[in-house]
Amino acid sequence: MKLDFDKMDGLVPAIIQDAKTGKVLMLAYMNQIAWEKTLETGNAWFYSRSRDKQWMKGEESGNVQKVKEVFIDCDDDTVLLKVEQVGDAACHKGYQSCFFRKLNGELTVIEEKVFDPDKVYKK
Repeated sequence: MKLDFDKMDGLVPAIIQDAKTGKVLMLAYMNQIAWEKTLETGNAWFYSRSRDKQWMKGEESGNVQKVKEVFIDCDDDTVLLKVEQVGDAACHKGYQSCFFRKLNGELTVIEEKVFDPDKVYKK
């Protein structure tokens, strides 16, 4: 399978969804290396634009994502990973999903924090 990494300067968006519940957990980006590592290891790997490096989801927090299914969109430029979320949170801010806020006139937090990021991530 050949993804089209050319459209976004070597990156493709990756939508991450809980395989059991269908809940969208996060959106991240993959480059060719992250894509290959994901397929080789069965764990979700991404490319961090802000840190300019490859990273495996959960490498610091332990909240690893085990890939159960992989879907490619019709243009070969977006990936959907259905994952088993190991640990209770996908979001680095301590929530189950990165989409923990809802806009309903104002932006409201709709999830409870699962962990304290200051206690999990080294600075």
